[in-house]
Amino acid sequence: MVRRVPVDDRPPGRRGRPAEEKGPGAVSGAPVEGGESVVFLSRFGRRFAAGVRLAVLGPVAVLGLVRATGEHLVPTAVVVGGVTVWSAVYVWWLLRRSGLWATAVDVAVMVAVCLSILWTDAAAEGNIGWIRLLVSFACVAYQWYTPLVHGVVATAGAAGTLLAVVLLTGPAAGVVNAAIWVLAIATLSRTAWTLVLRGAGNADRLAMEAEAGRKAQRVAAAVRADEHDLVNALHDTSASTLMMVGGGQVRAHDDWLRPRARRDLEMLRAYGRQAPSRSDLVELLRAEVAAVNRPPIRFSAPPVLPVPGRVGRAVADAAREAMNNVVRHAAAGELRVLVSGDGGRLRVDVVDDGRGFEPDRVAPTRRGLRDCVRGRVAAVGGTVRITSRIGAGTTVSLEWRGE
Repeated sequence: MVRRVPVDDRPPGRRGRPAEEKGPGAVSGAPVEGGESVVFLSRFGRRFAAGVRLAVLGPVAVLGLVRATGEHLVPTAVVVGGVTVWSAVYVWWLLRRSGLWATAVDVAVMVAVCLSILWTDAAAEGNIGWIRLLVSFACVAYQWYTPLVHGVVATAGAAGTLLAVVLLTGPAAGVVNAAIWVLAIATLSRTAWTLVLRGAGNADRLAMEAEAGRKAQRVAAAVRADEHDLVNALHDTSASTLMMVGGGQVRAHDDWLRPRARRDLEMLRAYGRQAPSRSDLVELLRAEVAAVNRPPIRFSAPPVLPVPGRVGRAVADAAREAMNNVVRHAAAGELRVLVSGDGGRLRVDVVDDGRGFEPDRVAPTRRGLRDCVRGRVAAVGGTVRITSRIGAGTTVSLEWRGE
């Protein structure tokens, strides 16, 4: 019987999470929003920005303090100290929180640092370099975790203030050009990040398409398996009973026929139901033996034999088909069903003294032995051995060993 199990159809990176969930720092406008690659890059962008701030802060702070002289040392130290304290908060936020409020505060801090040039007289001392480096790396980092509009506004605020202050204080042309290059570097950073995100989005799209293809294959395989099992169920029940009546093995007015037909209908109604976790194989086989009208059956089994539910149902169904084959084809005088084993292993032998056959010469199109006996037992990890010889009867051995 087919066991219908719900399948999570989302791509691997999205399974187990609500469909509308987005990773922290998900970038607005990403080609596949929330895809595994895009979410990973969004988190990486925040870690990158934090790493850049930590790597740059120490050297630029030392540079600013070393180049400050005389009465400008204390104001410069105050500015450097404020930037250092805020940067610790900023890095913590990048790694632990989401949203953009801290980016806005960081832009305000960069603006304040640029305006401090007027207070510390950094332009006159030639001590603008550390501020330019700090603002440059901040503007580059903004592009790696903010949406496009936010990144442009942040860069315009920080780099624009630096350029305005530099022009106001009238330093050398080289300093002005360096300030202008901050905008160019930020633009290049945004371009690179956009291309990386686009590649990640394309990778997510391909992954989703591949997963959709795999899903379609799983659905098609499940449909084929369901159809296959339904055909097997029909073969074992109503089709088998009709064949025995049509072939003359059972007369239409036999007392056996009515309960057999009722049982066939009950089994078809139960098709597709979930098997219990455990079942008693002896009880299942007794019910199958009772449904066989001839030949006389000798049933030998322990009082109970608990096995996994799927295993018990598969072995009992396979044994039923083996007994049906005896009724239809063997012309046997006696049929024996021998059961042995325990909860971890089992063996069922269906033995008849009929006309026998040559197993190697059975046509591959014959469904009974191929699908209804071998296929069912193999599906639960068991094995089937068929021993038969013309005129010497047949033994069908069904074996299963637990893991």
